[in-house]
Amino acid sequence: MATEIRVPTLGESVTEATVGKWFKQPGEAVTADEPVVELETDKVTLEVPAPAAGTLAEITVKEGDTVEVGALLGSIGEGEGKAAAPKKAEEEKPAKDDKAAGKEAAAEPAKKAEKSTSDMPASPAASKMMAEKGLSEDQVEGSGKRGQILKEDVMTALTKGAASQPAEAPKVARAPSSGDDAAREERVKMTRLRQTIARRLKDAQNTAAMLTTFNEVDMKAVMELRSRYKDLFEKKHGVKLGFMGFFTKAVCHALKEIPAVNAEIDGTDIIYKNFCHIGVAVGTDKGLVVPVVRDADQMGIAEIEKEIGRLGVAARDGKLAMADMQGGTFTISNGGVYGSLMSTPILNAPQSGILGMHKIQERPMVVGGEIKVRPMMYLALSYDHRIVDGKEAVTFLVRVKESLEDPERLVLDL
Repeated sequence: MATEIRVPTLGESVTEATVGKWFKQPGEAVTADEPVVELETDKVTLEVPAPAAGTLAEITVKEGDTVEVGALLGSIGEGEGKAAAPKKAEEEKPAKDDKAAGKEAAAEPAKKAEKSTSDMPASPAASKMMAEKGLSEDQVEGSGKRGQILKEDVMTALTKGAASQPAEAPKVARAPSSGDDAAREERVKMTRLRQTIARRLKDAQNTAAMLTTFNEVDMKAVMELRSRYKDLFEKKHGVKLGFMGFFTKAVCHALKEIPAVNAEIDGTDIIYKNFCHIGVAVGTDKGLVVPVVRDADQMGIAEIEKEIGRLGVAARDGKLAMADMQGGTFTISNGGVYGSLMSTPILNAPQSGILGMHKIQERPMVVGGEIKVRPMMYLALSYDHRIVDGKEAVTFLVRVKESLEDPERLVLDL
């Protein structure tokens, strides 16, 4: 009896995914819990394990197809003999019945069109919010299943001022390349993750009144402390003492003093977060992801380093869980690991602040009236000026600087 492989639950508010890559082909043996196919969602890439041992008997969806939660991906049969027949039938089917295949292909756009135009009532929460805010359904673009309008869509429309904005201008078509250049170009479809990154970053620029303020920090004290205790720290806690633990603690201290940087806008309300879930931007070969260190303000530096290490490995291996990606209240982005000296990071909506770390570089500095060489790092805080005033943004960055230049303040909670 065949065992079905189906799309697992993808997480809160995520209803569909794109088939990224099949690790096995029909006829190949699989073991229980062995990854057989990779799925890409708007937030993470995850591997679907084999529900049983046997032979991959059938693949029902191709790479690049969009599938919903619970959809059939394929099946696993018992023994090698059962695997060969479906594969052969799959290969011979187009040759045997080209007319039928042609009809099927022609019918497919019609099915898609039918699906896209079918009506789904707005969710109850969305309907209530639209009634309260005086919006109609034609002013809100639905992102749910079959175009259903969700609460998040209404919030996005309100933030963008959907009721008063004119229709979006049509996109300008790309000019064709010359014959010589076209032959040397390669066109690759964007992954769902890359599409989501592009959309969210552009939405953040269009929505927030984004501004960046800069400062610089003398890293000598932190570097000396790290150098003095790194061996003992690693021996006791089983993790290396890096800079992210110090920066995360410094940010948490500053957020307690300037709560607006840890807040977000919801319509005409401001939601203040009395907790610190710190997102740590991690670059992977598939794009930028931002796993979250939850309740970082309740952790010590060792706990933070352990959690950042776990999230970093999971991100690079494509094994981040949905819970690892949700709920962040503030983000730290470390471009310094790639050699960046200065940048203006873009907000991770709906958060109102993001801190950019940069390369540590020795520079001549005036200290006590004398010129001395010091390891300096530029810090950049991008913030939403709708909710954070300039004074608050500058004060926040100064507090981070003070904590790092005098790390004993972090231990004494000063």
